[in-house]
Amino acid sequence: MKLYEMAIAPNPRRVRMFLHEKMLLDQVERVELDLAKGEHRTPGFAQKNPFYRVPVLELDDGTCISETTAICRYMEELHPDSPNLFGTTALEKATIEQWLRWIDFEFLVPLGSCFQHCSGYFKAHMKTFPDFGKECGKKVWKFFEFLDQHLKDNEFICADRFTIADINAYVTVQFAKVVDIRIQDQHPHLKAWHDRIDSRASAKA
Repeated sequence: MKLYEMAIAPNPRRVRMFLHEKMLLDQVERVELDLAKGEHRTPGFAQKNPFYRVPVLELDDGTCISETTAICRYMEELHPDSPNLFGTTALEKATIEQWLRWIDFEFLVPLGSCFQHCSGYFKAHMKTFPDFGKECGKKVWKFFEFLDQHLKDNEFICADRFTIADINAYVTVQFAKVVDIRIQDQHPHLKAWHDRIDSRASAKA
């Protein structure tokens, strides 16, 4: 299998961290693409993902799976016990799914918009609106506050154990640094959780 990625981008990092936790990272060949140079915007890559995004997992038969959660779910279904990160009971699965959607839509999406419109990284590829980006940044700060309060009484994001929700939240917190959004002194519970996740070997994957 091949994993098309840009190593420093958040979504590929989520997949790598997931595969490391599942002890499967050595089963994929990583193919680095430089998004700034547009290496993902080619007719050949469009055959793998028509929306020109990474990561993409290409199976040995040439089948391609796009989107972070879809890739992780595929690997979870193939290897449900190594360890399980999507939930085992109906309640665990529902709770983890709930948090995945919250993290994606209330945290990563506004962060991505803040990065796109405020960093200057995408100026050559899209029209940017810095004021909009700043408003999205405010939503990210609000989610920091939300997470800090939630983690006051919880060691992990949900399910009372480490799951893909922790991976997605951790990588998003890390990525927020690119727009100078960082854990502050008023976020002690978020910092303690972050440090616990940061100490895991998969965080270096």
